[in-house]
Amino acid sequence: MLLAHGGGGRLMHRLLDELILPALGAESAGAHDAAVLEATEGRLAFTTDSFVVNPLFFPGGNIGHLAVHGTVNDLAMSGAIAKQLSVGLILEEGLPLADLWRILCSMREAGAAAGIRFVTGDTKVVDRGKGDGLFVNTSGLGVIADGVDIRPGRVQPGDTVIVSGDLGRHGMAIMASRERLSFETPIRSDSADLGTAVQTLLRAGIDVHCLRDLTRGGLASALHEIAVATRVGIRIEQARLPVAETVAGACEMLGLDPLYVACEGRFVTFVPAAQSDQALDVLHGHAVAEQATRIGEVIDTPRPPVTMTSSIGARRVIDMLSGEQLPRIC
Repeated sequence: MLLAHGGGGRLMHRLLDELILPALGAESAGAHDAAVLEATEGRLAFTTDSFVVNPLFFPGGNIGHLAVHGTVNDLAMSGAIAKQLSVGLILEEGLPLADLWRILCSMREAGAAAGIRFVTGDTKVVDRGKGDGLFVNTSGLGVIADGVDIRPGRVQPGDTVIVSGDLGRHGMAIMASRERLSFETPIRSDSADLGTAVQTLLRAGIDVHCLRDLTRGGLASALHEIAVATRVGIRIEQARLPVAETVAGACEMLGLDPLYVACEGRFVTFVPAAQSDQALDVLHGHAVAEQATRIGEVIDTPRPPVTMTSSIGARRVIDMLSGEQLPRIC
């Protein structure tokens, strides 16, 4: 990668036409600076996110998978079906073009699996040592079907709290890769598209009150944000939390709490108690949610917002951290 690849001249056009656009399977916008999209029925959901993960490649994925999955999942948490994505690339001088090709191809594969199109984007190149290889910004557009109303304000006492799978794998996979830690059983990121699992829940008639993907801050931060926003209390049970032995061991060794470690393919959902068994049956039919578990309930006591009952019956307050346990994980 050369600085000239971002200079607007022949090298930049070759980079776009011979590498970036073919890798993404995207069409050139020609002389236009914006994609023109057809209007669709239903409400539109729009999101944007930036990805600065270090390292770029990690067990279970790379920054390309992560960028697509993260954006698609943000749309899914509002009940939207992702349709189009934009991609902004901040490339560092010296980034191997072979690495860029691998990352872009993984974005194309993840996008195809999620049923989305890449419709517009931007590329910039910065000086060596100023960009940490590659930063990615994505924006996503999706459609919410009529009748779907998923938001924290709908959470109410009596709701069941369900988590879609095991906790903390993405953050610990990044940490293991970053620090060159090896475990008897390798820890792989859980980065995945959650859209299909969410849409299956909705098509099954489950009255999903709220959804939240468990990215930065993990399960603990997601629950705390929802409880505070809705002015309810959330009580969970430690014995029900799904944490893989390797992740639990790694967290213990490093002094981390898996409740606060990020996932990139997990979500928490709030559903009426009467529909919790049906919701679990639906989720268990998806690979990304085959370990879905009922972990707690919503109560009408908003202080403290989130508590956890241990296996011996002790109660612990689950608060938000002042910062991040693991920076640069997405």
